Amino acid sequence: MELTLLSHAGRATRSVEADRLGLLQHEVLGLFDQYRDRLLRYLLSIGLQSHDAEEIVQEVFLALFKHLQQDKSRENLRGWVFRVAHNLGLRHRSLASRTAAQDLCDCHVDPGPNPEQQLHARQRQERLWAVFQALPEPDRWCLQLRSEGLRYREIAEVVGISLGSVAQSLERSLSRLASADRRL
Repeated sequence: MELTLLSHAGRATRSVEADRLGLLQHEVLGLFDQYRDRLLRYLLSIGLQSHDAEEIVQEVFLALFKHLQQDKSRENLRGWVFRVAHNLGLRHRSLASRTAAQDLCDCHVDPGPNPEQQLHARQRQERLWAVFQALPEPDRWCLQLRSEGLRYREIAEVVGISLGSVAQSLERSLSRLASADRRL
């Protein structure tokens, strides 16, 4: 009788754990759907090839599943996934020694009704791209993360700088881009 009760208790425990893992998997898949494209864009912006960026995104969400499975902090999961992606991306980039400009420079020009408008749009994009590329790397990271909707505090956590430095970086970067855009 006692052995039977232990067997039932073991099955019940396994069933509860399976249910918990199923809910956790569902939650992580929802977060994957929500942040995948943003993470890919960010990883491409720091110079990764698209296939490498895809792999890193997979690693990020596998790490997130393990993180949550161990009942670790759920505070600011958006910031957490961007921070992990940022760190994995930089590690991969330094190991592969690729340039940051390769994947970001997919120069897609909005087709205008005439060649003059197309030329003007291309010149503007190239000018802004050159200014963006001339920014210090942390400034580019801050700008890209902000464009993905992260708050200043989240950017500070991801990049590993102070909140004030994030604000200064973004102000400086946006000022340079606006100044370049006024030229011509």
